[in-house]
Amino acid sequence: MAANNNPTVTGRRLGAELRRLREDRGMTGTQVAAELLISQAKVSHMETGRRAVSPRDVRDLCVLYGVTDQHLVDHLTALARESSRQGWWHSYGDIPHSVYLDLEAVAASIRAYESMVVPGLLQTPAYAAAVIEETIPLVTVDQAAARLKVRLRRQYRIYDLARRLRLWVVLDESALRRVVGSREIMREQLEHLHALSTEPHITVEVLPHSAGAHPGLTGQFSILEFSDSREAVVYLERFTSGTCLAKTSDVEQYSVTHARLRALALAPEQSRHFITDAIKLYAS
Repeated sequence: MAANNNPTVTGRRLGAELRRLREDRGMTGTQVAAELLISQAKVSHMETGRRAVSPRDVRDLCVLYGVTDQHLVDHLTALARESSRQGWWHSYGDIPHSVYLDLEAVAASIRAYESMVVPGLLQTPAYAAAVIEETIPLVTVDQAAARLKVRLRRQYRIYDLARRLRLWVVLDESALRRVVGSREIMREQLEHLHALSTEPHITVEVLPHSAGAHPGLTGQFSILEFSDSREAVVYLERFTSGTCLAKTSDVEQYSVTHARLRALALAPEQSRHFITDAIKLYAS
């Protein structure tokens, strides 16, 4: 999906435009809320892209901000309509973590830490199917099939020559040792991981158990950055949903954490040797 057709990113762009207009008018979010008889939280959420902005919201804000350029009003209204559209994954039914899928589809780069499993973008079909079937209680055959299709389609990003995703992954040794599916599936998965780690746009660094306690013990996280904005987003995936953090202080904290984890992890070439040794264990 093209970047200018992504609902989440379009909503963020619209929110930035509305924030700029408010600041140019010299108004605070509290003042805007009082004038339009809405909550200050709604104003904040519209400006950060965390809440859908309707064409009527755009009209009311433009009137309040004294916007007389009809071309600008039409542009903002078009963004509002675009941001309400659903991404391609919605055609597969009720797929969790849709906010993350919105962001991942247009991210220019992702810095991630995974402690338990190989990241979805780097999974083989057999490994992905095993993860879905073995970690989601009461999942139906149809639900598992839909989630697998979505997961594999997401991987188009790492093969898209026009918009190739830059990916940095720190992967805990536990993800290499835990048998998912079967030993044969693990061998195939680690061979695939090793091959992808040689690609210039993909960096995989293994964090060995010998590193001891580290900042990643609290769990998985991803830092997503975009080519059309200097803003980054941290995504924390949980069992049935996830949390997006966009505050500068949060992004900085997780960026420092990722850098610390990379410093503790093996270098890329050493990591490939480590993965090769793990492959031999599953092949024996």
